[in-house]
Amino acid sequence: MRNIEDRPVHKGLRNKLVNLIREKGITDENVLQALMNVPRHYFLDSAFEQQAYEDRAFPIGEDQTISHPYTVAYQSQLLQIKPFDKVLEVGTGSAYQATVLCELQAKVFSIERQKKLFDANKEFHFLKKYHTLRMFYGDGFEGLPTFAPFDKVLITAAAPFVPEKLLAQLKVGGCMVLPLNEGEIQRMHRITKLADGSFEEEKFDEFSFVPMLLGKRR
Repeated sequence: MRNIEDRPVHKGLRNKLVNLIREKGITDENVLQALMNVPRHYFLDSAFEQQAYEDRAFPIGEDQTISHPYTVAYQSQLLQIKPFDKVLEVGTGSAYQATVLCELQAKVFSIERQKKLFDANKEFHFLKKYHTLRMFYGDGFEGLPTFAPFDKVLITAAAPFVPEKLLAQLKVGGCMVLPLNEGEIQRMHRITKLADGSFEEEKFDEFSFVPMLLGKRR
């Protein structure tokens, strides 16, 4: 059962968490404010409302997790979101990352391959406040060609390779942020699409994500 009250104690815990993430090196104040605005305990069972503000991942079912808040902040910072950016998110999961992007004033198109998680999010009343969030049940490797091109693409699972179809759905000047590697540890990459159609690739810190899988699961 979800806790849908945001009390002063939660805001105090959230403030401590944001300060911790700032100390870990996140410098984008818009990202930090977005984390402050989103009650993370809404995304977990009420039994975990205190632990929700620890910088740790939690299982959310279907072999998926809600990411560490630091990881969410890190990927969000790398995306360099501008107001009204059109963002393709691959891997809705709990939808916590998606709401942070919405708080940054992005228009978010989020794909989830797990039908049970997709259905749960459609019934999650808190998400209805985010009018710039659209959720889809589908194969993340395919993206959403109908809605392309996108300013940014975010992959929230460990990609075994860079999906060509997602690169094709990027605008010129846009970027994709993804953890890349099939092993237990992935390196965060940012790939920017240049005017001549080529790509510039940057490598950042190491993380550990659940694997990005092909197809859909009912």
